[in-house]
Amino acid sequence: MTPDSFSPSTDSIAAVQSAHRASIEMATTKGTVRSRAVLAMARALKRQQDEILEANTLDLEASREMAVPDLLLEWLKLTRERIQSTIQLLERLSELPDPIGRVMNAMHQVDQCQTHSQLMPLGVIALIYEAFPELGAIAAGLCVKTGNSLILKGGTEASNSNLVIAQAIYSAIEEVGLPTDAFQLLSSDQGASVRDLITQDQSLNLVIPYGRPSLVQQIVRQATAPVLKSAMGNCYLYWSPSGSLEAVRWIILDSHQSEPDPVNAIEKVLIHRNQNPSSLTMLLNSLREKGFEVRGDTELVAEFPELKRVEEAEWKQAYLSKTIAFKVVDSLEAAIAWINLYSSGHADCLVTESYQESRQFALGINSASAYINASPRFSRNPQRGNSIFLGMSSQKGHRRGLIGLETLTTVKHIIQGTGQF
Repeated sequence: MTPDSFSPSTDSIAAVQSAHRASIEMATTKGTVRSRAVLAMARALKRQQDEILEANTLDLEASREMAVPDLLLEWLKLTRERIQSTIQLLERLSELPDPIGRVMNAMHQVDQCQTHSQLMPLGVIALIYEAFPELGAIAAGLCVKTGNSLILKGGTEASNSNLVIAQAIYSAIEEVGLPTDAFQLLSSDQGASVRDLITQDQSLNLVIPYGRPSLVQQIVRQATAPVLKSAMGNCYLYWSPSGSLEAVRWIILDSHQSEPDPVNAIEKVLIHRNQNPSSLTMLLNSLREKGFEVRGDTELVAEFPELKRVEEAEWKQAYLSKTIAFKVVDSLEAAIAWINLYSSGHADCLVTESYQESRQFALGINSASAYINASPRFSRNPQRGNSIFLGMSSQKGHRRGLIGLETLTTVKHIIQGTGQF
């Protein structure tokens, strides 16, 4: 099959079975070959930039005619800069050390045996995602790097973009000589059922839903295969009386700079009852000047009538927009309890000058990541460290927090004896 003849599958079950067979071969491939494949993906995307942008234009035109929400249109719209960022991410990913085969100390030892643990591929991973066409290429790079098979199921709004990107990925995998069935793109129409896909628990090892909370919740409810929930938005910040106004302002603004998806954007701010009213006024005015809509609880609306009152259900919901809701609390303990009850649980913040409060927050907050006097701004390709990230997860199951290379691996325990009894 040539790259130009690559077409999406309409049979979810057949796609999973093919990917499963290919995953067995993928698990034995050399790290150098997998790294070459990731680099080939970057080069293929670079060659096909014009075709990708043309396909994306078609998707945008069709989506506007279908009255697709502005949020999805923003996620959908590709630019040369977004494509270039994906290319650079894949190039860097190809240079990272091979995670597969990494030997670690075992948690336990067996008498008269040598015991160690080793990272291994998971097998078959499915990414179900809304818009974000470049996410398919990033997921493919992560899966190939870790020796896994990948099944992509994108939304109808990005069908043309997803196909051209998939053709580029397929051509790279074929060029390097990896099993081409290790990469599958499911048709975005109803012919390829999501339910059929996520219930193939005998062959599918992990499902990652990415998009609005409604999509993630639907997959979690229906899947019988393991699911790694991604989380986006509805992150909280507690502003202690000792915390500076400038720190709070900077952290909120910086957290919203992650584009195109504000994964760790601060959307809710809890303020201590003893907070300086003039400082709060300055923060509200500053946020409005930056284009944010600010809302408040009943107590704050009474003091600032221009604020829109927050409905009860909003405290648990992600706005995924430049909207910030404020609430008054009586103490750090009350803030921690509220955040543990209402936040998305993947990235929550504290601004304080108190070391004791820092420790209490870090230990008491029930979230994957606790940021203290630091911005939670998300980056898929951070400048420091040897990590590339797909997103964030708030669950306590398979893996928690940043979704990176190790998230797509499992651990094998190897016990080597001498045959003595």
